[in-house]
Amino acid sequence: MNVLLLGAGHIGYTIAQLLHNSGDYNVLVADRDAASLRAIAELGIATRELDSADGAALEQLMVDQDAVLNALPYHMAIGVAKAAKNSNTHYFDLTEDVHATKTIMELAKDAKVAFMPQCGLAPGFIGIAAHSLASRFDSVREVKMRVGALPEFPTNSLKYNLTWSVDGLVNEYCHPCEAIRNGRLQLVQALEGLEHFSLDGVEYEAFNTSGGLGTLCETLKGQVETLDYKTVRYPGHRDLMKFLLEDLRLSDNQEKLKDILRGAVPSTMQDVVLVFVTVSGLKDGKLVQQVFSRKIFADVRSGRVTSAIQITTAAGICAALDLFRAKQLPQSGFISQEQVSLDDFLANRFGKAYEENVVENLAAA
Repeated sequence: MNVLLLGAGHIGYTIAQLLHNSGDYNVLVADRDAASLRAIAELGIATRELDSADGAALEQLMVDQDAVLNALPYHMAIGVAKAAKNSNTHYFDLTEDVHATKTIMELAKDAKVAFMPQCGLAPGFIGIAAHSLASRFDSVREVKMRVGALPEFPTNSLKYNLTWSVDGLVNEYCHPCEAIRNGRLQLVQALEGLEHFSLDGVEYEAFNTSGGLGTLCETLKGQVETLDYKTVRYPGHRDLMKFLLEDLRLSDNQEKLKDILRGAVPSTMQDVVLVFVTVSGLKDGKLVQQVFSRKIFADVRSGRVTSAIQITTAAGICAALDLFRAKQLPQSGFISQEQVSLDDFLANRFGKAYEENVVENLAAA
């Protein structure tokens, strides 16, 4: 299968490596950054220098490709999806942006090819896990989805290091969040809904952020009383972000905030990803709760330190593509994460990353 991968950053590198090493994909990686492409070319993978904002050049590059995987910043998703439709190329991405996803849903309505956005961790795997748990109940009362990509060794006041896209991080902190309350779809404010909990003896906080639910609100609307998604951080992070965004009014100057974060908050490859889903409802006439949890750490892959967010995000989109290739998913139109079987995902050669290097059965307190 011929695959065009757009984006040669940390996540793109890991995606390219996984697909190339499988032996079943002919991968071409395109990016405007020559240095990033050189690192991928050293793996024996074909590369092409390209500005993905150039729609005509993008379409021309897609012509001979079966699928395009978009690992670019979220604001480029719509342009790439339009190019995919024009060139009849199957489309997969990692976007967490709600507007982009809704636009892609519209593009997919009369398409002959498949469009599957939000194939990462959150949105992505978290929706697959939550929908799987919810489907085991006769009726569902509450679905809580909690995900965090955190430094394993926090040292600064934010108790945070950059583990993924700064663009995506700021975007999820600044936009309204979908949720279901009392059976009705609602918008709630980012950074609100603060709660504290413990996993494996470590204290965390969680609060509303945008995009992590994917399309699950629409899928479960009318079937669940309460559904929400919150990002997990170490205690104190939320208050400092509210200070920056609200008191210093940096929500009105997001580019300045991004510059501050890039200049002051170090990145790290030593991270941990938390996935925690709880679903409660009626089963055989009894009110019960089921929990799905994972704690995934950075690891050394092919002699290179690979962060937990790289492992989990790349596994998500590679497993989606692999299941699509095996015809375990619809072959045209819009594909939501909820259409993926959790069992099929975890059995997949790429999805197994969520079963390896994992601490399981964590208890909530």
